[in-house]
Amino acid sequence: MSELSITTTQNVNINFTAASVGERMGAQLLDLVIKIAYGIVVFMLCKWTGLLDILIDMDQWSMMAVVGLFGLPIIFYSLLQESLWEGQTFGKKITKIKVIKIDGYQAGFGDYLIRWMFRLIEISIGSGIIGLIAIVVSKKNQRLGDMAAGTAVITLKNNININHTILQEIKEDYVPTYPLVIKLSDNDARIIKETFEAALRNKDFKLIYKLSQKIADVTGIKPVESYDSEFIKVVLKDYNYYTRNM
Repeated sequence: MSELSITTTQNVNINFTAASVGERMGAQLLDLVIKIAYGIVVFMLCKWTGLLDILIDMDQWSMMAVVGLFGLPIIFYSLLQESLWEGQTFGKKITKIKVIKIDGYQAGFGDYLIRWMFRLIEISIGSGIIGLIAIVVSKKNQRLGDMAAGTAVITLKNNININHTILQEIKEDYVPTYPLVIKLSDNDARIIKETFEAALRNKDFKLIYKLSQKIADVTGIKPVESYDSEFIKVVLKDYNYYTRNM
């Protein structure tokens, strides 16, 4: 597997493992299944509601316009999901891979847009063979869209090695949620842990809320947990995961 060496703002080198061709193809196949399922559902709804008969009676341009409208979720599938889920689609979540910037920062909408535009080119020319060849020959397993956007796809399966004292006990099969915790320093993590534990003892939920907001602001993380305390626990576990083996 290819290794991606990234230097954080704290001058710590982190080695990410690039997602393999098999992992990326697996994610693509899962996403394709979802797209096909969406198409089948839309077709059946049109048939049951009588819209299909109306479409058949339309002129060619009107029919293409309506079909194109229904097809927008499929066309923009990867762009929307990667933008909303910080580099992941349904398929990528299931296969535990993720898009990141090769400088270690979270990719932004512009980066996802470039990858999406190049995907259209790669699929339209050679049915994706060009992108596959690029991944195979690239040292960082990048397709053309990744090269243009300065991104790479990494695996989240126990693949990052940096050093840190244990802040939270985690299991060997633990899968992290927020790679952006690498923006924190050791001192940041210790302060977060000490403040969080003190707030829990004092049942200071206002402080816990402020702490979670501060973490999100500093790292750029978008919390997915329903409770601030759960978010902070995950952040500490993720930080330990990414830094335990240096």
